[in-house]
Amino acid sequence: MISLLRKTGITMSTEKEGRNAQDEAQRRAPTATPHSGSFAVLAIGVLGVVYGDIGTSPIYALRECFAGKNPIPATPGNVLGILSLIFWTLLLVISLKYMVYVLRADNRGEGGTFALLALLRADRDHPRWQRRLLILLGVLGASMLYGGAMITPAISVLSAVEGLQLAAPALHDYVVPITVVILIGLFAVQRHGTAAVGAIFGPLTLVWFVVLALLGIRGILLAPEVLLAINPIYAVRFFVENGWTGYFVLYAVFLVTTGGEALYADLGHFGRRPIRQVWFMFVLPSLLINYFGQGAMMIAEPSKSVHPFYHLAPDWALYPLILLATSATCIASQAVITGAFSMTRQAIQLGQLPRLRVEQTSEHARGQIYMPAVNWILMVAAIGLVLAFRSSGNLAAAYGVAVNSTMAITTILAFNVARERGGWSLAAALTFLVTFLAIDLTFLGSNLLKIPDGGWLPVLIGILLFTLMTTWRRGTGILSRELTNKMPNLETFIGMINAEEIPRIPGASVFFTGRLEQTPPSLQQLVRHAGVLYERVLVVTVVIEPVPRISGDARIELTEMDSGFYRVVLRYGFMQSPNIPSDLHACAELGLPLEMDEIHYMIGQVDLLAGRKLHGMAIWRDKIFEFMARNTQDATADYHIPSDQTMTVGLQVGI
Repeated sequence: MISLLRKTGITMSTEKEGRNAQDEAQRRAPTATPHSGSFAVLAIGVLGVVYGDIGTSPIYALRECFAGKNPIPATPGNVLGILSLIFWTLLLVISLKYMVYVLRADNRGEGGTFALLALLRADRDHPRWQRRLLILLGVLGASMLYGGAMITPAISVLSAVEGLQLAAPALHDYVVPITVVILIGLFAVQRHGTAAVGAIFGPLTLVWFVVLALLGIRGILLAPEVLLAINPIYAVRFFVENGWTGYFVLYAVFLVTTGGEALYADLGHFGRRPIRQVWFMFVLPSLLINYFGQGAMMIAEPSKSVHPFYHLAPDWALYPLILLATSATCIASQAVITGAFSMTRQAIQLGQLPRLRVEQTSEHARGQIYMPAVNWILMVAAIGLVLAFRSSGNLAAAYGVAVNSTMAITTILAFNVARERGGWSLAAALTFLVTFLAIDLTFLGSNLLKIPDGGWLPVLIGILLFTLMTTWRRGTGILSRELTNKMPNLETFIGMINAEEIPRIPGASVFFTGRLEQTPPSLQQLVRHAGVLYERVLVVTVVIEPVPRISGDARIELTEMDSGFYRVVLRYGFMQSPNIPSDLHACAELGLPLEMDEIHYMIGQVDLLAGRKLHGMAIWRDKIFEFMARNTQDATADYHIPSDQTMTVGLQVGI
């Protein structure tokens, strides 16, 4: 027997399926503001959480072009060509696509692939296959992004620690152990929350970007002509002169955008405006200055193309720079970690993943959360990647495939959202789609060529997660339909109770449901097998609203029905922990006095019978679904329900 009714959202209102009460509440409720305080303080937090990933790309991106798996000669023409590609990639992909367009698409303040999926209207007149294809694309994109979230901490920290090899070659054997220790510490601090981590990391990230700019200026002075690379003709000339070799190296150029998808997923942590302002005012200029500085140094001294970032520093500053870079790469990982938290919660709300524990870490921003299970899975994966690949160069080949494929899918979903929600004309939306999808696919082609060199890893991770998500969604859909077919609506059930003259016994019973009109399965099972019912029956729906707190006088909605039945809706803010007994006690003020010691809480359980449906899933998927359901968090565990007043009511369902 597995406690599935309250895990999959069939009896609780925190999931996609059957959330009519919660959806109605959220339509009425105001959206929580994602930020507060002065802009300066907020900007520091944005730097520490959102821009760490893309901010550390200068450590390895340009190096991979000239010293990676498919290096090209560090000639002045090649350097100017690569810099031109980097300049226009940052402007078109990050500044234009994400900052100007994609960040406008938020689902109640949340960003990311699942936010785009949630914005697609189910009631639009679209063929069913088209809607299903978009959903599958979105799930695939999110699955691939999880692969990137696992790789980012590994490649970022490893690339920084590798600077020790330049300063002291004898420390080569210590690079991997040091990286593992740093990763353990990074994931250990996540439990303190985004705001606390951002407050710690933010000032350090500020120093990092200032240092990037100063090092870049120092390099540019060696060969000021490098600034000519802003002319796109140098990018065109690069491909003309290098042909297919130039196309192969695009996978390394793409590394300058890694972090773009993560910053969109982090939208709910701070909001659109501060993310945009910090990018254009501070982050983008610092990045461009540093890339151009590295290029200028390579023109002046081509022999320093192996580690151009570290060669920008004077000899006396090398060790401090390595220490700062290592700290900055820990921060780089922060962007994808917090993005993974947000993305996972959205997946749970959309019914794509089973319920996991979510800890709210801020009263001011609903998006600031901590998910222990996701955190530790990412840590184990990142450490495993470091031990398996052992160098950032090896990981670079795997990195781009995950992020690039997600970016391409984001473009497709954003196009549909612009048409359905943004009111864009077909011509404007097609211009967006064709322009940015062409850029995404150009980079993706180069990244796919790296599959034999490690790009297979995120593809494998993506396929695995895609299978799990689609299995969970399909399984919960089958289960929901089966239960809906078995259960009459509540008013019909009350009529049946009266017609059959079911005996009533003293006391009150509580049943949980996510659908106001549907009879809880546990209620029907109790009557069917026990043949009795308590004098008073409370059908309770719990709604978590997108505001920090709900006052006591606005929390309870009580509706008296026939024959001793009561419908109770309990609303809580996202910072509040539901306390069912306490709020039921408060029902006395609404005309429903209860003896708390005489209340019996009925919790539904479902025993899944795999392979029983002719048009269900394959048996192996049934088994996966059953395993996931068995290990899903029990929603009612946090409701402070007294165990000695709880009864479990079972139900067998074939899937």
